[in-house]
Amino acid sequence: MKIKPLGDRVVLKKVEAEEKTASGIILTGAAKEAPQFAEVVAVGSGIVDGKEVQMELSVGDKVIYNKYAGTEVKLDNEEFIVLKQEDVVGVIC
Repeated sequence: MKIKPLGDRVVLKKVEAEEKTASGIILTGAAKEAPQFAEVVAVGSGIVDGKEVQMELSVGDKVIYNKYAGTEVKLDNEEFIVLKQEDVVGVIC
């Protein structure tokens, strides 16, 4: 099953949090903070209220998004986040 976002929305798939810190300490599941990094898996049409909005993101982009933005969706045992393009803070190059 696929998700097709509407308008200026994008679908993100979370990137798993690191299990080890830079100093080598292994983190348990409870100690990990939810990641704010994700990969774009689908991009909307860019049409909002009959006007075209420039979609700056494309499928495959690695992004940072606002912590409490979007709607979390679970399909086929995979978790996705659907949010407006404006809730993406930046693209990781």
